[in-house]
Amino acid sequence: MSKSESVPSAFRVFPSSIESSLSFLGYVFSQARSFSIDELIDVVKFALESPELRNCNQNPSLPNYEELRRSFAARNLSFPDCLFNADSVHVKIPNKYDSAAIVLINGRVFVPLDSSIQRKDLQVLMALENDSSKKIANAIANEFSSDTLCCVVPQVAAFLGNTFSSNEFVTDFRSNIAHFSDDLKNNMIHLSWNNRDNMARNESRVKVQVVLDPLTEAAQRVAPLLRMIRDILNLPLELIVMPSFITEGSTLPLTSYYRFVSDTDQLGTNELPKASFQGLPVNQVLTVRMDVAEPWDIQQSAVIQDTDNLRCDPHCCGDDDFINSDDKNSNTSLSLSRSHTTNVEYRLNSLLFFGQCYDIMDKSPPNGLQLTLVNSRFIGLPSVSKSKINVSPDGSVSESNYVDLDSHTNKASGTIVMKTIGYWQLRSNPGVWQLEITQNTRGAEIYDMVDGTIRDGHIISNERIVPYKFLVMKNFLSRMEVIFVHRKQGYENADLLVTNDYGEQNADDEKVHIFSLATGHLYERFLKIMMLSVIKRTSAKVKFWLFENYLSPSFKESALAMAKRIGCEVEFVTYKWPEWLRGQKDKQRIIWGYKILFLDVLFPLDLKKIIYVDADQVVRGDLKELWDMDLDKAPYGYTPMCESREETKGYQFWREGFWPSHLRGKPYHISALYVVDLQRFRRELVGDQLRAVYQQLTVDPNNLSNLDQDLPNYTQHQIKIFSLPQDWLWCETWCSEESKKTAKTIDLCNNPQNKEAKVSMAKRIIHGELFHESWDELDAEVARLEL
Repeated sequence: MSKSESVPSAFRVFPSSIESSLSFLGYVFSQARSFSIDELIDVVKFALESPELRNCNQNPSLPNYEELRRSFAARNLSFPDCLFNADSVHVKIPNKYDSAAIVLINGRVFVPLDSSIQRKDLQVLMALENDSSKKIANAIANEFSSDTLCCVVPQVAAFLGNTFSSNEFVTDFRSNIAHFSDDLKNNMIHLSWNNRDNMARNESRVKVQVVLDPLTEAAQRVAPLLRMIRDILNLPLELIVMPSFITEGSTLPLTSYYRFVSDTDQLGTNELPKASFQGLPVNQVLTVRMDVAEPWDIQQSAVIQDTDNLRCDPHCCGDDDFINSDDKNSNTSLSLSRSHTTNVEYRLNSLLFFGQCYDIMDKSPPNGLQLTLVNSRFIGLPSVSKSKINVSPDGSVSESNYVDLDSHTNKASGTIVMKTIGYWQLRSNPGVWQLEITQNTRGAEIYDMVDGTIRDGHIISNERIVPYKFLVMKNFLSRMEVIFVHRKQGYENADLLVTNDYGEQNADDEKVHIFSLATGHLYERFLKIMMLSVIKRTSAKVKFWLFENYLSPSFKESALAMAKRIGCEVEFVTYKWPEWLRGQKDKQRIIWGYKILFLDVLFPLDLKKIIYVDADQVVRGDLKELWDMDLDKAPYGYTPMCESREETKGYQFWREGFWPSHLRGKPYHISALYVVDLQRFRRELVGDQLRAVYQQLTVDPNNLSNLDQDLPNYTQHQIKIFSLPQDWLWCETWCSEESKKTAKTIDLCNNPQNKEAKVSMAKRIIHGELFHESWDELDAEVARLEL
C-alpha cells in the first residue's frame, strides 16, 4: 500500500526510518509486556506533553522523571538513561510531518487526522505496535544486553517497517499483479467489479485483488465474503481464477458444498437469513452439517427429511415428495406441481462461556473442580427478564416467553475443569451470570475463588477471595475467561478426586446408566429399539444419557414420550468440540470423537459409572450384571474382538500389520459396548491422556481410521483396558454361530464381504428361538409406543 493510501481510522502512518527510531516511546514499547494498558496510556500521555522527551533530548530534570524511573524499577527494568543524556541522538522530524501532535514509535511516524489524540486512538496504536515490538524483543533478547536493547528493538522495527512499507516493495508486488491481470483481460477466468464506478468517484482507498483455486475448500469459504465486498461494500474487486492441475485418474479434491448464512440478496428484505443450495447432484446421498463459531450451540429445530441421507432421484426429491412417499395412491414419478425443495431450520440453542482455571499456588489446573453458572436475577442483580424479545428482519419487535436452560433450578449449566490447559465450558443465554465453585462439593471444601489476572504469561493475584465471578453474555463473540482458585488452609495436599467424593450414595447409584448416540433417522430408529430391549432385560431402573448434538427434533420429542411409557429416564447431554483440539471434517469421525474424547466432562461429577451401548444393538442379557462387574482397577472395560468365524479370517485387520507388533500380546477390543468407571477415569486423568494421544496421532489424518476404537486400543500400554467376557458382545461378522447362543448383546456391525442393508441384517439375525422378541416385533412395539 502506498503512502497516500496508508490511512487508518485515527492516524496517517508514514514509513519507518532508522534515523527516527530512537525515541522514548520506542523504548517503552520494547518493554511494554511489563505494563498494563492503562499504565502505558499514562506514559504515552506524559511523553506527548513533553515535545523534547518525544524527541529524545531531555534531561533528568523533567517533571515526573523520578516517578517514571520508580515505575520501571518496580518491574526490574532498566530505565533508558541512554535516551536522556546530553549525547543522545536528537531526532529531527521533517517539516512535512508538522502537526500539533505527532506520535513516534519504532521509527514510524503517526500523525493524527485531526488535532487531538483520544484514548481509544492510543489503544489502537498500542495494539499494533506493541505486538511487533514483543516479537522483535523475544527474537533478539538473548543477543543484546538490556542496556542496548532499548536502542536495538526500535531500530530493528524501523528497518522492518521501512522495508515492507517502501514504495519499491509495494510497487513490485502491484506491478506483478497488474502485469498478470493484463494478460487475462480477455480471459473468462479474470473477473472485475466496481472499478469504473469507484474510479469515477475517486472514493475508494482500498482495492481487493484475489487469486483463487476454485477446487479448494478455502475458495468455497471465502466466496460469500467476496460477494459482501462486491455488493455491500461496493469495493473494487478483481478475481483471478487459477484451477489446480489434476492428473489423469485422480479425484476432485472437493467433497463438500459450502454456503454462508447471510445471503446478500436477502439484505434489506424481511426474509430470515438462510443458505440456499441449488444445482446439487442427483442420485447421490448428501449430509448437512453446520460449521459455526466455538461459542455457538446450534441444533436442528425443524426438519422433515433425514439430513444424514438426503437424496434427490426420479422417485423422490424434496419435502413434498418425502411426505407423500408413503401414499400408495400417489404418482411415483416427480410432479412438476410440487416443490422439490428441502427445508432445514436450525436454532441457536445456547451460547457458550469457555475459558481456563488455575490454582495460583502451583500454577496448575484443578482437574475435576466443579463449576456452576447461576443467572444473576436469582441474586438480586438486574438481568434479562423472563420474556424474550424477538427482533424481526424488518426491525419490528415482539415479545414471547422463554424457558430457562434448566427450568427446575436457577442453574444454567455445570461442568468440571479439564487438566488439559484447565479448560472448561458452560452453556448460557444472553444476560448477566455468576460463575462459582459448585456448592456442597469436594471442590468447594478445598478451594476458594480468588481475584487475579495473567500478564505476559504469569499469574498475578492479590489472593483476595471472591465468592463468584460475573460473566456477561452480551454478544455472539464470547471470549476466553480465566478464573483463579487457591487451596484453603489445611487442604494444601488434599486430593480433589477421591473414591468417596460424595460419601453417601444418592438415588442415581441404584440405577443403570446407559450412554448412546445416533445420527440420521435410521439410527434413531435403531436407538429406540435398543432402549426398549435394555428395559425388557435389565433388572434395575435405567437412565439413558443421549448425546443430543446430532439428534433430530422429532426424535427428542418422541424419545421422551416413549421413556415415560416404558418406565425409564432420558436425559440429553451436549458438549462443543474445543477449538484447541484438532477437529475432524467427516461427520462420522466427529461422532466417533464425541464417543471417546469427552467422557470425563460430558456427565455430572456425581455420576460414578456409565455403560456405552451402540444404537444398532439389541440387548439379550441383564445389564445390571455388567454394571456390578469388577473392572480390576481399570478405568474402562471393553469386549475383545471375536476371531471364531473362519469365513472372515482374512479381514481381521488386528491380526496382521501394525496392531500385533504394537499390542505385543494384548487383545484388540471392539468399541460397540464398554463400561466406564468415571471416578477412576477422572482421577487417573484418562480423558486428558486420550486427548493428548489423539492430538499427537491426528497430525497425520490417515491415523486412527476407526477413531473411537483405535484410540483406546493404541493407548493400552499406558491406560489399562479390562477385557469383558466374550459373551457380552456378539457380531455376526467376526463371531461363530455357535457362540450366538450365549451372547448377551447382538451388534449389527458391517460385514466387509457384502453390503447388506442394516434393516435387512437386523431382521435376518435377530429372530428365532434365541430371542424373546424378533427385531420386527421390537420395531412394531416401538411404533405403537409412538402413537
